[in-house]
Amino acid sequence: MSGAGEGKYLLKGAKVYIHEKGKSFARITHIDVEGNISKIIREGETTFVKGKKGGIFIALKKPMIKRAESYIKRKK
Repeated sequence: MSGAGEGKYLLKGAKVYIHEKGKSFARITHIDVEGNISKIIREGETTFVKGKKGGIFIALKKPMIKRAESYIKRKK
């Protein structure tokens, strides 16, 4: 399912960029997601990303899940 739905919370202010190799210190071309996501996945933490129809799926480890659930509670 893509788009808004029950149990989905928009991360307002998040921006997505294709970061080109050799520009702004990028060693390889990659995708940057910047904004509120850093409250859930902190600098240096590693996770798993998988492509899905209409977007991507980012798996969260237990500490990340706890931060995500706290974020949701504050937004309700």
